[in-house]
Amino acid sequence: MNGRAYKVMLYLGCVAGVYAGAAVAEERGLDPSRFALVTIALLIPALVGARAWFVLRRLDVYRTSPDRVVHRGEGGAGLFGGLVVAIGVSVPVLHLAGLPFWTFWDAASITMLVGLLITRFGCLMNGCCAGRPTDSWLGMVLSNVAGEQVRRYPTQLFEAALAALVLLCVFAVRNVLPGGAVFVSVVTMYCSGRLVVQDLRERSHIPRGSVVL
Repeated sequence: MNGRAYKVMLYLGCVAGVYAGAAVAEERGLDPSRFALVTIALLIPALVGARAWFVLRRLDVYRTSPDRVVHRGEGGAGLFGGLVVAIGVSVPVLHLAGLPFWTFWDAASITMLVGLLITRFGCLMNGCCAGRPTDSWLGMVLSNVAGEQVRRYPTQLFEAALAALVLLCVFAVRNVLPGGAVFVSVVTMYCSGRLVVQDLRERSHIPRGSVVL
C-alpha cells in the first residue's frame, strides 16, 4: 500500500513538475510542448543514473546479490546521480531539439523542485528516507521503511519545505536573473540545505522495497 502511495506521488510530482517547468519555459521564449517532450525523455536516463548511483554507493550489498539491481520490487535511487546523467545526456538532446542549454535548465530546475516537493510526501507515506530517532521537539512519531515506529526527525517534510523555500526564492527573481542563474541558484541552495537534512537521516540497512533519494 505505502509503496504504491510513493509511486503515485512520484507520478504526480513528475506531471506537476513538467507543467510548472513548461510555464517558465514559455516565459523565456521556449516552445512549452517541445520543452515538455524533452524533459519527459530525459527522465529515463535520469532514473537510470539515479539507480546506478545508489547501487555504486552500496556495492557491498549488491555484489553478493546482483539480481537485486534490476529487481522490480527493489527500491533505491540517488538524486545526484540522476541529475549528473540527465545533464550529460541533455547536451546532444537539446542540440537536436534546438533548445538552448541554460534556458532549458533554468526551466527544468523548476520542474525538479516541484517534483521533489510532491514526491517527498510519498517518501513520508512509504517510510523511506526516514529521519533518525530523536527526543527533540522537532520530532514526530513516524515509521521507517521497515515499519519501526518511533519519534524521529521528519526529514521528508524538512526536505519538502526546503524545496518549497528554494522554489519561492527563485520564482520571485526568475525574470531578473541572467540565463543559467536560476539553475545554478537552485542547485546551490538545494544542495546546501540537503547537507543539513541528510545528517538527520536514519542510517541503517536498505531492505527490499525501500526508496532512498
